[in-house]
This record gives sequence, C-alpha cells and structure tokens, in this order.
Amino acid sequence: MQGIILRTAINALGLAIAALILPGITIRGFGTLLVAALLMGLVNALLRPVVVIVTLPITIVTFGLFLLVVNAAMFGLVAALLEGFAVSGFFAALFGWLIVSATGVLSSWTIGPDGRYEILIIEKRR
Repeated sequence: MQGIILRTAINALGLAIAALILPGITIRGFGTLLVAALLMGLVNALLRPVVVIVTLPITIVTFGLFLLVVNAAMFGLVAALLEGFAVSGFFAALFGWLIVSATGVLSSWTIGPDGRYEILIIEKRR
C-alpha cells in the first residue's frame, strides 16, 4: 500500500511539473492533481496494455514510434475524463507524458516495488 501511495505522489509531482513547464497543460486545484495522478495510474495499468496489444502491428511497422502516440493518447484520455485537467493538443500531451514518465523513471531508481527506498552500493574487492 505504501508503494501505491508513494508512486501516486510521484506521479502527481510529475503532473505538477508538466503543468508548470508546458503552456498547453492546465490543472486546477490540488484535488484534481491527485485524482489525475490516480486515474493516470489506473489507465496505464488497465487500459494501456490492451491498446498496446491491439496496435502491435502498426507499432512493429513504425519500429516502436507509435507507442509515443499511444502514451500521448492515454495522457489525453485522463485529461478528457477530468474537468479540471486540460491538455491543448497532441504535442502538449506527448511532452506532458514525457515529463511524467521521466519523473517516474527517476524515482524508480531509488524506490523498490514495495515503496521502500533502495540504494545499491557496489564495492570492488581487490
């Protein structure tokens, strides 16, 4: 449970950074930010795998570049489902997803699957 809460908070941080940096993304209120982070986690966990499998032929033909479109569509879907979260277009959704994804990747380097901080220390022995 701790891992879900921590990852949702990190997802919300990524959304907040995207809304601050990109002019095409607006989020009204802290509650909307938290609901958007939760909804983004649900969409990415439940709907995105189905869409990736359905669009697998075009993804193979485009050497994986179509996954950028799928990810931007998932970001736009979350914005369409929430009233206080707006994305102005495809490129705003694409760059917003990239920012949220980058914050998630950076956090996953130190946070394990159970929500605890993990730091790997490698020592060379002589």
